[in-house]
Amino acid sequence: MTEPIPNHPERREEKRNLLQAFGPGLITGASDDDPSGIATYSQVGAQFGYGLLWSMLFSYPLMAAIQEISARLGRVTGHGIAGNMRRHYSPFWLWAVTVLLVVANIINLGADIGAMGEAVRLLIGGPALLYAALFAVTSVLLQIFVPYTQYSRILKWLTVSLLAYVATVFVVRVPWATALKNTVLPHLTWGAASIQALVAVLGTTISPYLFFWQASEEVSEMDTHVFEDPLKKAPEQAPVQLHRIRTDTYIGMAFSNLVAFFIILTAAVVLHAHGTTNIQTAAQAAEALRPVAGRFAFILFAAGIVGTGLLALPVLAGSAGYALGEALQWNVGLERKSYQARGFYLIIAVATLLGLALVLLHVDPIKALFYSAIINGVTAAPVMILIMLMTSNRRVMGQFTLQGWLKWVGWLATGVMILAAIAMFVTFGK
Repeated sequence: MTEPIPNHPERREEKRNLLQAFGPGLITGASDDDPSGIATYSQVGAQFGYGLLWSMLFSYPLMAAIQEISARLGRVTGHGIAGNMRRHYSPFWLWAVTVLLVVANIINLGADIGAMGEAVRLLIGGPALLYAALFAVTSVLLQIFVPYTQYSRILKWLTVSLLAYVATVFVVRVPWATALKNTVLPHLTWGAASIQALVAVLGTTISPYLFFWQASEEVSEMDTHVFEDPLKKAPEQAPVQLHRIRTDTYIGMAFSNLVAFFIILTAAVVLHAHGTTNIQTAAQAAEALRPVAGRFAFILFAAGIVGTGLLALPVLAGSAGYALGEALQWNVGLERKSYQARGFYLIIAVATLLGLALVLLHVDPIKALFYSAIINGVTAAPVMILIMLMTSNRRVMGQFTLQGWLKWVGWLATGVMILAAIAMFVTFGK
């Protein structure tokens, strides 16, 4: 683990309340429904109606398993994914994965910042670019100057903004029998468009930046609780911590997929059913809702874009900071003061401002997300293979190597993402 935070105040180990018990898993799951994710889910619902609702049930155990495994890696070893890769694998794999992750995150940051600015413009009018710049700068300042213990509370409360997408469904009339049938009975038309849509859903729900963020946040959690140590050094803490990780992760991922389900459902009911099948951005989805579902549904949808964006920006920038900072052997962690981790915070600031630059330069957000999806698709499978190898290695995990069903589901998720990457290239351009 990186050197301890100097002068960290000692305090009694307190029994965590309900909000404290949920942390990395809840925040990671909620950040998965960022404005870019909202755009993907809206596209799927608008184009295919109820046809891909089943993908939320299918992806849930896969994403929950790989996120739990990532969290275990951080909690057991006291290092994030990049830190463990640096210790146990060749520099080639470390830097190949890190560079691809950082590039994809910057593109994603740009898309999310732009979507937030557009959402505010739709709600109150005014210059979208100015709003985008304010969101980017505010996010950076909060991450640098607000300690993680306080900032994580802000992020947890921001997850409530996702309920806007649950509420939107109840503003419109839903044929629940049809929706539920398509949820539990998978149906996929084997054409290029439907396969690409399924790959997009998998790439959105199972994405590399989420692995890096949750593993590193487990390390940050240890930094903020002075009586908690890596489980390799303190195996007596394992029962409590592993149970917390599983509960936190599975509830967080369930919340994430439930919200995604409702976004697809809303687009299917309101847009697909009325002939609107070509949605490219989250802002377009919100605007398309207004004439069909009414102003209240529009406001809920647009406000949700802002809330989820505020949640996603620090996760995208932070995961880039953790990955690159650990690769360079710098001090990392949102709990550290700015002078204790200058390089880490510099990465966060530069990544966010480069994302903002994409917006200010009017880079096509649709093309940007397309290339981001390709990079994530290329990166996800190798990262998952390395995660599975590390967590199955006694030299890395000690007595806490993966066993039983979690190991099998982790490898199943990895296999699915390998197939998704292959499908992406096979259907490319069709």
